[in-house]
Amino acid sequence: MRNTLALILAGGKGERLAELCRRRTKPAVPFGGRYRLIDFSLSNCVNSGIFRVAVLTQYRPRSLMKHVGIGRAWDLDRRWGGVELLQPHLGRADSDWYKGTADACFQNRDYVAARNFEYILVLAGDHVYAMDYTLLRRVLEAKRADVVVATLCVPRADATRYGTLQLAPDGRVVGFEEKPPAPKSDMASMGIYLFTREAFFEAMAFVPKGMTDFGRHVIPALIEDQRVYGYIFEDYWRDVGTVDAYFDANMDLIADSPDMNLYDPAWPIRTPSRDYAPARTYAGASVARSLVAEGCKIYGAVRNSVISPGVTVGPGTTVESSVILDECRVGADCRLERVIIDKETTVSDGCELGYGDDCAPNRYYADQLTSGLVLVGRESELPAGLRLARNACVEVGARPEDFETLEPRAGEYVRARARGEDVDAGR
Repeated sequence: MRNTLALILAGGKGERLAELCRRRTKPAVPFGGRYRLIDFSLSNCVNSGIFRVAVLTQYRPRSLMKHVGIGRAWDLDRRWGGVELLQPHLGRADSDWYKGTADACFQNRDYVAARNFEYILVLAGDHVYAMDYTLLRRVLEAKRADVVVATLCVPRADATRYGTLQLAPDGRVVGFEEKPPAPKSDMASMGIYLFTREAFFEAMAFVPKGMTDFGRHVIPALIEDQRVYGYIFEDYWRDVGTVDAYFDANMDLIADSPDMNLYDPAWPIRTPSRDYAPARTYAGASVARSLVAEGCKIYGAVRNSVISPGVTVGPGTTVESSVILDECRVGADCRLERVIIDKETTVSDGCELGYGDDCAPNRYYADQLTSGLVLVGRESELPAGLRLARNACVEVGARPEDFETLEPRAGEYVRARARGEDVDAGR
């Protein structure tokens, strides 16, 4: 795979992830106790023998850029190969903000043209999976294909959320529909495309015609006169595009036999390491069926949860079925159930988050928070004795004075008062 260039699309806003993407792009969202979402695509590239990677950024990229750096964590700081971060820039008549996945590649076509790679692999930077990309190359060579699209079988009821492919018996793609209301197939596109060099530039020729997205426009157009084949993937894959999907994917990791194996020495998921001390449990603490990262201090009880680096869980506190991100402080005598807390948040003593049977949708994120989860934005401080009912959400940077009551109703959205410009803090 040394003659393959990987383009990772990493500029998405992630609007359906609500407060988790308020100050960071979606591929930079922390996941699984110590990773970021982009770690899976980068690790798959290196594990597959692909060492030239370009990350195409756009929305609030600073956190992502700091995380990727020069690629040392993935062994990409090398003389031959390496990782580069490409941002949209002005200066040409056809340069602008990316208007879609294909347009992002189109605006960087000069970068591709200047590098003599035989194959171009286009990936999303926000999916959780482990895939050997050499398997796509084998299909491409065996079928003498121009393009190979990675696909997997999904329940027919869920197929409306994806681009769906119709495959001939020999695997050739004969139909492609983007999020059809009545799917003709249960084979979903994974947003992973392997092109020959010639086919890639053929695909780029569609973009000036207004065909700016691979799934919606370019792939359906290519199947008319190019040899496009599917590769059927049968292992774990999750698009964590919603708050519920993000929570469920984290919960998948704590199963007794998880489908996504983070412990496979033959296929490591790499990420930059930090200088934390080992996780520590104190007298009276209990931890069950959970992931607890380095640097954590556990005084209370943690069950069925994912706890990220540097988190403190105070005495008398119970954390149940929750995801707590880096450097949070949960005080004493709290109870958390089905809660997602973003980085560097303080939960003061005596708080109860995620209680009651009322599951009224969140009044601000009516489509994103409906299943009973509670979401707390990063760098917030919750007042002592606060009780947040289900589907409640706390805006990034909220302070105790922002809470009009210590018992907001289900589905409440607590706004933070303006405290300067809302910027990408790079964390």
